[in-house]
Amino acid sequence: MRRPPGNGEAASEGPGGWGLWEVQESRRLCCADHDCCQQALLQIGINMMALPGGRHLDSITLPGQRLHLMQVDSVQRWMEDLKLMTECECMCVLQAKPISLEDDAQSDLILAGGPGPGDPLQLLLKRGWVISTELRRIGQKLAQDRWARVHSMSVRLTCHARSMVSEYSAVSRSSSQEMGQIEKLLMEKCSELSSVTERCLQVENEHVLKSMKACVSETLSMLGQHFGQLLELALTREVQALVRKIDASDNIYTTESTTGNLFSLTQEGAPLCRIIAKEGGVVALFKVCRQDSFRCLYPQALRTLASICCVEEGVHQLEKVDGVLCLANILTDDSHSEATRAEAAAVVAQVTSPHLPVTQHLSSFLESMEEIVTALVKLCQEASSGEVFLLASAALANITFFDTMACEMLLQLNAIRVLLEACSDKQRVDTPYTRDQIVTILANMSVLEQCASDIIQENGVQLIMGMLSEKPRSGTPAEVAACERVQQKAAVTLARLSRDPDVAREAVRLSCMSRLIELCRSPSERNSSDAVLVACLAALRRLAGVCPEGLQDSDFQQLVQPRLVDSFLLCSNMEESFV
Repeated sequence: MRRPPGNGEAASEGPGGWGLWEVQESRRLCCADHDCCQQALLQIGINMMALPGGRHLDSITLPGQRLHLMQVDSVQRWMEDLKLMTECECMCVLQAKPISLEDDAQSDLILAGGPGPGDPLQLLLKRGWVISTELRRIGQKLAQDRWARVHSMSVRLTCHARSMVSEYSAVSRSSSQEMGQIEKLLMEKCSELSSVTERCLQVENEHVLKSMKACVSETLSMLGQHFGQLLELALTREVQALVRKIDASDNIYTTESTTGNLFSLTQEGAPLCRIIAKEGGVVALFKVCRQDSFRCLYPQALRTLASICCVEEGVHQLEKVDGVLCLANILTDDSHSEATRAEAAAVVAQVTSPHLPVTQHLSSFLESMEEIVTALVKLCQEASSGEVFLLASAALANITFFDTMACEMLLQLNAIRVLLEACSDKQRVDTPYTRDQIVTILANMSVLEQCASDIIQENGVQLIMGMLSEKPRSGTPAEVAACERVQQKAAVTLARLSRDPDVAREAVRLSCMSRLIELCRSPSERNSSDAVLVACLAALRRLAGVCPEGLQDSDFQQLVQPRLVDSFLLCSNMEESFV
């Protein structure tokens, strides 16, 4: 910021006259004409005095000069001059806050609160999010050839990168040589990006701009790589510190706080979960779950483990430390709270997810599977809330994909009765997400021939019929998708069970065929889902094979008699008429 000139500094003349320091400077320079100086100072002194009535001597003049040019206070003159001054640092800040209708200011608002003092993790996450957003937006503006926006955003990106580096250096531990090198490379690329985009503003030739655009794109790509490397290194250091703290702590409050920080990191996405797994987070958390003195922290530690195990690295680490055996011990120990066992079930559901290919190689799980399945069925039966039932049933559903032996175990444990009874209990089963888990288990168990008799005995066909009419309450995309899965799996279950003539006749008696026809012919009933359509066509054909008299001729000719693909094309192209 500009300051008043000191001794020996020249002052510039502005439009409003001279300030007091200009007068002092003129006195020093005019020593050759002492009388003139004395006269000027005398007139200035008079000019500072007020006349009666509050008027000033604005009209008193020196020969050839009006005194009102010198009556402005020095501080006031200095503040007025500031309006006309520009400095590089100030301009960077101004360019980082464009007056625009676009949503480019959001990243600045994100940091309005700023991370707390001494909180390097939050600093990294917030600055990292902002810089990632800026990189993405610059790429979008570059694709649109909006060079003015690209340059201003490049300057803003440089400010954010410099702030992240300096702020993290101020609150973090001693920086490594590798981090220092990457920081240097990052800032060099930021400067390069700013300078090359500034040059692009001066170019009008389209061919030249096209070649420069490739250069900008390459610089932006390298900048993103350096930023990613720096952020990963910094986050790895912070994760290492948290893991060491958990591993070495015997204080329950310290462990609780540190585990909470680790859980917060897992919510930032798969990349951070991979870092935590690689740096020993799974090992440290299972160490907590094996100490009786930390029993009250088991739910928190298990919840964090479930989040980490969404990536393959986490499942590998769990296998190495015999995590499945620890989970089995927690699930089968009734002395643990329901919350603890529910969180253990969540970890089981995560590590047996069919979306993770690594789960097929969990050899240790097969050794403890019977104990785990038994404990999960019991947890479903005794669940006091919908959340507990959801976690336990999700674990069972994934296990039925994991190994076919699990379906036989569930049959022996009367799991069908437990699940169907729960469907009538709104306290345990009250969302399409929970019904999705139940119908998944039924669909996988329906491949067993002896499953059909249990379904009929427990009035399961009627329940499946109700699932064909599953509708979302809120209309959110997640809930709509869950309802589609429920309808699809209910139709698949019905098709498999209808191998048994008794089940098929019961389904026809309950008007399942008319509901299946409605789902096939009315896209709105199935939310235009092709998966639901295929499943319903398959179930309808299976029922028609047992009870063809339940179909009208038109339904038979369009939905049953043609090839499946022809019926599918016919139904998928149907449009509702509002005429």
